[in-house]
Amino acid sequence: MKKFLLAAAFVPVFAFGQNHESNLRKIYDTELSSGHTYENLRYLCKVVGNRLAGSPGAAAAVEWTKQLMESYDFDTVYLQPVMVPHWDRGGKDVVKITNSIKHGVVELNALALGNTQGTGPKGLVGQVIEVKSIPELQGLGEKVKGKIVFFNGPMDPKLIDSFQAYGGANAQRSSGAAEASRLGAVGTLVRSLSNTVNKIPHTGNQRYNPDFPKIPALAISTSDADLLSQLLADQADLKVYLESHGEMKTEKLSYNVIGEIRGTEKPEEIIAVGGHLDSWDVGEGAHDDGAGCMQAIEVLRLYRQLGWKPRRTIRAVMWMNEENGLRGGQEYARVAMEKGEKHIAAIESDSGGFLPIGFSSTGTDEQRGKLASWADLLRPFQLWNLQKAGGGADIGPLRDQGPILIGLLPDSQRYFYYHHTEADVFEAVVQRELELGAAAMAALVYLLEQEGI
Repeated sequence: MKKFLLAAAFVPVFAFGQNHESNLRKIYDTELSSGHTYENLRYLCKVVGNRLAGSPGAAAAVEWTKQLMESYDFDTVYLQPVMVPHWDRGGKDVVKITNSIKHGVVELNALALGNTQGTGPKGLVGQVIEVKSIPELQGLGEKVKGKIVFFNGPMDPKLIDSFQAYGGANAQRSSGAAEASRLGAVGTLVRSLSNTVNKIPHTGNQRYNPDFPKIPALAISTSDADLLSQLLADQADLKVYLESHGEMKTEKLSYNVIGEIRGTEKPEEIIAVGGHLDSWDVGEGAHDDGAGCMQAIEVLRLYRQLGWKPRRTIRAVMWMNEENGLRGGQEYARVAMEKGEKHIAAIESDSGGFLPIGFSSTGTDEQRGKLASWADLLRPFQLWNLQKAGGGADIGPLRDQGPILIGLLPDSQRYFYYHHTEADVFEAVVQRELELGAAAMAALVYLLEQEGI
């Protein structure tokens, strides 16, 4: 009798594993006809709102996503404690040109960069000096002292891959204030990292050098960056007033939120799929990264709706504090190492809820070859790009533990319209594109848990 029951328990797993084409089709049909991803994202954005690490919004997101996964009856749902930085913007950010011969006082659209020490209510005024890159700044030497450095390096419009263009311009935002302070600057302005020209400023993280003063760092919109550059060309003594109120407060206890369905044959082999639950304090964090979180939860929910029992353990992870610290990803990897967990793959969706076109990956030749071997199964769903290298920030700390790291790869052309802005709201997400992304992640998880890698 025991032998009969054991065999019967494995029949559904064995049966659904025999026809990959049919089962992938079931995933897509189910998600596109009765998925929960879009409605869950609506709740996260419209009810919970933005979710900067350490904020009440982040705490609310932790509790709600835990309850959401519990409502889907996953095998296990739990919170993984992690200490996170707590940065508070503190008030309205102000940037004004004060002495333009042509226009007088001109207010620019601005946002302080994350983790920035503010000026306080008195603000500061300084003469502006423009550069296009950190190497150009370094070449100025003493000329920078006492100045406000304006980094005006644009994302390269000639690059088809917008993430490549973003990477090429990102150093001025992330390291510009540290380098300018080292040379004696009193503040920095950064052209927003966007491949469009408009009046919407983009925030983002920056890191100070602890050996030099923490000077205020703010981003201005791309159209205002163009204006400031034009005015500087005609008036070298142009001055700008900066006012910001950012402050780093005491670290707070937060959590990664984790839900899993245990594998029936190889439960010790884990496939993690997730996104980062935190967002910036402007907008609603819809594309960055509410979409990825809701897609990851949907992967496990689809298994429940379809009545499937995976061979390997599938784990949905909502990482905390990707935006201004990466503490969640680091702690997750540390605990996995401490427990001796065996991750065979980690998948992250953190490139927006746009039309999926494939998956990027980082791993051994053998691992990436296995992923490529599924091309014919994935191509009918327009997942054609499996060659790009990459993974994700939160899964990066797992790399030394051996899993293949995989990133959902959407069409990225519109992503930097919304990235880190007040425009990153639920209404900017197209339902069908979001659901296709959830189905794509579920399809890849299905192949991984069935075949291994």
